[in-house]
Amino acid sequence: MLTIYGQKNRFCDGVSRRNFLKIGALGMGGLALPGLFKAEAAQGIRNSHKAVIMIYLPGGPPHQDMYDIKVDAPSEIRGEFRAISTNVPGIRICEHLPRLAGMMDKLIPIRSVVGATDNHTDFQCMTGRRAVPGPPGGWPSFGSVISKIQGPLEPSVPPFIGLEPTMKHHPYNAATPGFLGVGHRSFRPEGDSRSDMVLNGITLDRLNDRRTLLTGFDKFRRDVDASGMMEGMDAFNQQAFGMLTSSKLVEALDISRENQKTRDLYGGGDTAVRGDAAPRIIEQFLTARRLVEAGARVVTVAFGFWDYHGDNFKNAREDFPLLDRGVAALVNDLHQRGLHKDVSVVVWGEFGRTPVINKTGGRDHWPNLSCALLAGGGMKTGQVIGATDRLGGEATERPVNFGEVFATLYHNMGIDVSNTTVTDLNGRPTYLVDGFEPMKELV
Repeated sequence: MLTIYGQKNRFCDGVSRRNFLKIGALGMGGLALPGLFKAEAAQGIRNSHKAVIMIYLPGGPPHQDMYDIKVDAPSEIRGEFRAISTNVPGIRICEHLPRLAGMMDKLIPIRSVVGATDNHTDFQCMTGRRAVPGPPGGWPSFGSVISKIQGPLEPSVPPFIGLEPTMKHHPYNAATPGFLGVGHRSFRPEGDSRSDMVLNGITLDRLNDRRTLLTGFDKFRRDVDASGMMEGMDAFNQQAFGMLTSSKLVEALDISRENQKTRDLYGGGDTAVRGDAAPRIIEQFLTARRLVEAGARVVTVAFGFWDYHGDNFKNAREDFPLLDRGVAALVNDLHQRGLHKDVSVVVWGEFGRTPVINKTGGRDHWPNLSCALLAGGGMKTGQVIGATDRLGGEATERPVNFGEVFATLYHNMGIDVSNTTVTDLNGRPTYLVDGFEPMKELV
């Protein structure tokens, strides 16, 4: 195993760790990148480049303070924010999301997401399923499924990249590749992504020495293998070394290569970590766009900390403008580059918040209802999906399950959820979603 160290960071559990990037062994045994590439090639790789950028809001954002403000509800439910008009007549959202309001024709707020569990975990947002009951090995995340089915578009760019920080044994990182195995987990260039991609202590000369040694073993094996199999393996070894040494991924992660006008559009955000989750770094939204342009199929980003048990409105006044700027910049950027028909964007958290404001000015967990924001992917934008009761606690029109959103995302990726399966650890074909179809309003 090649371990590449980067700078130190202190995560939410207070433990200081060095960020690191581990890439499968380049030798003959273990989980080897060459073997992974071989397996992916055997499945066939699609030529189209559809992609998904998923922005996960750890902690559960307050749905009724974002896209579904209840202006006629009592004050202990309505809260402090007023609703403002958007550029789509009849759709109103929070006053602290003015950029999104001005581009609502490019967006789809969902006000009626149902079926959440009362757990602080990214599992449903990343898989579309509940963790329990689950198959042996667990349900795979969306990016892992895409990695399995479609493989890498670009040999030197992983198909599934996670920009969120890794926090070992932490519930916010509950989603895994599940029964698909570690070969399809997200590739995570943590912290200062560019420094993590530098092969600290591992020079290209040393890598070339290892390649020479590996080539020597391969030549010996070829001499005794008349089938030509080893000749084919050379290409996958070359692909593995190419991923380690190619500049394409490093350049995609290096936003200093982006023109200043575009960087100013996004802004930098706030690197401070509040609570138990992720920093609010808007630049990661730009990095995500650069990665899908470079060939990534799925990029996930964790943004901020939304568990507002206290000071709901104070925290929202800090967080909403940053999210507003970042998402607006990303969606506008995709449109300006002609990527909005191919790249889907989804923004959501694990559940919503209680209609009633508690005694500390916060909102508590409310799995009965939550929200999402969609954009791009060739979807029919400029509409709102679903409606809720007067208090914003229950869906009254068009309840939307997590699985329906995932069926839509798979559809946007060119995958037929009615017929496509992946094989679990018992050798059984498993459908990607549990009986859900893409949302007819959107596709």
